[in-house]
Amino acid sequence: MRSLWILLLLPLAACDGGLWNNPYPLADDGRSILYTAFIERPKHLDPAQAYSENEYDFLALVYAPPLQYHYLKRPYQLTPLAASAMPMISYLGKNGRPLPENVAPERIAYSVYEIRIKPGMRYQPHPAFVPANHMLKLGDISTLGDFRQTSTRVVTAADYAYQIKRLVHPQLHTPIAGVMSEYIVGLKDYAATLQQAARTAPGGFIDLNAYPLPGVEVVDATTYRITIHGKYPQFAYWLAMPFFSPMPQEVERFYAQPGMKERNLTLDWWPVGSGPYYLSENDPNRRMVLTRNPYYDSESYPSEGEAGDADAGFLADAGKPLPLIDSIVFSLEKETIPYWNKFLQGYYDASAISSDSFDQAVSVGVSGEATVSEAMKAQGIVLDTAVSTSTKYTGFNLLDPVTGGDSERARKLRRAIAIAVDFEEFVSIFANGRGISAQSPIPPGIFGHREGCAGINHYVYDCVNDEPQRKPVKEAKRLLAEAGYPDGVDAKTGQPLVIHFDTTATGMGNKSRLDWLRKQFDKLGVQLDVRSTDYNRFQDKIRRGDTQMFFYGWNADYPDPENFFFLLHGPQAKVAKGGENASNYSEAEFDRLFEQMKNMESGPTRQAIIDRMLEILRRDSPWLWGYHPKSYVLRHGWLHNVKPNIMANNKLKYWRVDAQQRDRLRREWNQPLRWPLWAGAGLVLLFVGWMGWVLRKREQAR
Repeated sequence: MRSLWILLLLPLAACDGGLWNNPYPLADDGRSILYTAFIERPKHLDPAQAYSENEYDFLALVYAPPLQYHYLKRPYQLTPLAASAMPMISYLGKNGRPLPENVAPERIAYSVYEIRIKPGMRYQPHPAFVPANHMLKLGDISTLGDFRQTSTRVVTAADYAYQIKRLVHPQLHTPIAGVMSEYIVGLKDYAATLQQAARTAPGGFIDLNAYPLPGVEVVDATTYRITIHGKYPQFAYWLAMPFFSPMPQEVERFYAQPGMKERNLTLDWWPVGSGPYYLSENDPNRRMVLTRNPYYDSESYPSEGEAGDADAGFLADAGKPLPLIDSIVFSLEKETIPYWNKFLQGYYDASAISSDSFDQAVSVGVSGEATVSEAMKAQGIVLDTAVSTSTKYTGFNLLDPVTGGDSERARKLRRAIAIAVDFEEFVSIFANGRGISAQSPIPPGIFGHREGCAGINHYVYDCVNDEPQRKPVKEAKRLLAEAGYPDGVDAKTGQPLVIHFDTTATGMGNKSRLDWLRKQFDKLGVQLDVRSTDYNRFQDKIRRGDTQMFFYGWNADYPDPENFFFLLHGPQAKVAKGGENASNYSEAEFDRLFEQMKNMESGPTRQAIIDRMLEILRRDSPWLWGYHPKSYVLRHGWLHNVKPNIMANNKLKYWRVDAQQRDRLRREWNQPLRWPLWAGAGLVLLFVGWMGWVLRKREQAR
């Protein structure tokens, strides 16, 4: 009986030692750890091959390219990371002689980027930096942890040059190889050279240092130069991507040893970088862990930001060494509901908001402003929002005889439709308010975007209290009548106006959206014919120009207005040139200004040109400008320095966690109910006692 009592009391005693539902070990309590999740394992962790968002979540923290995006400042701007200063840029003519800094872009044959890296930076601890590990028989070795010796070394300019050569390595599939081959001098021919070398390389390893690349020059231990064709200011944005991180040759040689690939000992599984963290655990079926690089001492938290950042607490850690968190635990979560529940329990520090949880998490006011719900507020949960550097738009095909052309009739038709289609209502109904109506192709945070009345599309909106207010439908009807379609009827033929809308949206989930769009056209008496099709056929129709209207979107490759304006640049029309201008829009002044603007440095002169370009686009209305999506993220009050930054993939190094507050609140929120256990134990004891009494009576009867 005594043993039974002990067994019954063990679970109750365990309540005092820790939380039953805590998925983490007790040893983690009080430690500076960020807890988050991943949905699927990144396919590539080699910086030459990775290009997906879930891959960059890791690579941006493991590797240190020359540049990065300033964490606090907007519009988004580049700042040094591994570089000691911003690159020095010089220009050369066709004869190779230097040109003055303010020379006309058409005279520039080459741009030379000279990059000086910070001295003394070191790589994460890794067995590749121990020469003896290059000659070991693998035997029982199955993971990196099985190597007894690890070391580090100083990062050199030659490591950065080596990685650029890897962009055209014949055994790798680099997504930017084609683009960079057009810009970096000699890279296209270098790819052919490596193809030839691969045929004779022993064991498949190619010594890239044996093959010089004309466009990349190592000056000294901390300085290297990249020479590109012409003038291309946007090249600096590529220098903020992992593609241009340093790669030690001995790492590639280490992983090229026989038997390594069969044990998943590759760069795609175990990256080697000089950034703030290294991948210390990689179990794609359970969790992945980033641990602070013990040798990282080259960066501190920024000491300046935007107006209001100090009052918001974003400068409280100014000057402190980065990273502020010791390790980051990514747990596998394939379903949104378990992720959400664990966040509410405090076991994840931040969470996105799925449509299923939106009403529980967020309250949207009459003005459209989103705040956390009272339930979230009671837990100290904070809502962070950011407008994405992307745009969702509906395009007109300017080659179509009805919706296209540059006549005033066609412009008025397009502007009438632009007024009638209420994207504020669309965002409210179908995006849970997670977006803002677009006034142009340029989202907030990108140079050229203007706030307030100066940035409003005055052809579609009026400015009321410094905010856009959509013009009334009667204004749209007036424009439609002036275009020759009073009440939606062609004044010449007497036939109703029918607009064809091509989309890949099919199935019940999209029916309500398409019904809503039809109702927008009904305001004008215009019939909307929805032509749904599969993705491949839709793309084929876009390429042929066999559309009138279509829905499209664009995510910025880099935060520059050129990356949005080129979508409407005449020489990049989809039909004639196979470019990204799906509307096939062409306007002589706009095209001329684009060529002038695209290679300019951002400043007042460039802004003035952009303002004129936007006026032309708003007048011609080749798009219904649609909306810019907003990201919504919830975080617990113990997580600090979380300022939304769409472009910075390495933002976690700036965050700080109050582990003591987290531990305390977790215990408050997850205390087990003990009375059912006590009641259950009492019932069991009563049952055992009754059974004992029954057995004794039976024995006595015998």
